Amino acid sequence: MPQTARVWVYQSNRLLTDAEISAIKKAGIGFIADWAAHGASLKASFDALYNRFIVIAVDEQQALASGCSIDKSVKFIKDLEQQFDLNLFDRLQVAYRKGNEIVVCHLSEFEKLAQQGIVNESTIVFNNMVTTKATFDKDWEIPLSGSWQKRVLV
Repeated sequence: MPQTARVWVYQSNRLLTDAEISAIKKAGIGFIADWAAHGASLKASFDALYNRFIVIAVDEQQALASGCSIDKSVKFIKDLEQQFDLNLFDRLQVAYRKGNEIVVCHLSEFEKLAQQGIVNESTIVFNNMVTTKATFDKDWEIPLSGSWQKRVLV
């Protein structure tokens, strides 16, 4: 995907098993193979990272993702939620690194961890608000001090 590709990141409320990841990747590859906007095939990619995140990207230099095609991708993600008993749309869940582990907690809990000094400005967090491949590559895993979640440090 080019650096200008549009990106959507969905974070699971729980760690996915390897079998679930395999099934999700298979479904995702099938989805993007048929994904189209106003009859034009979309050049897209699909991945599942760290058994926790689902990433969809589309090269809009080939064809723009329309409202209807984006709705189809949201429906696909909602179908995954149903099939695997997941929550992939809760933006108040914060994912951060604790050593080699990825920990997920509610923003209010994350705020308490910051107040206790358990997480700090150098804690690596996942910025799922990135919108392009360039920002995904540069700003998806970043220190808390450079993220939107930094407000918990105040």
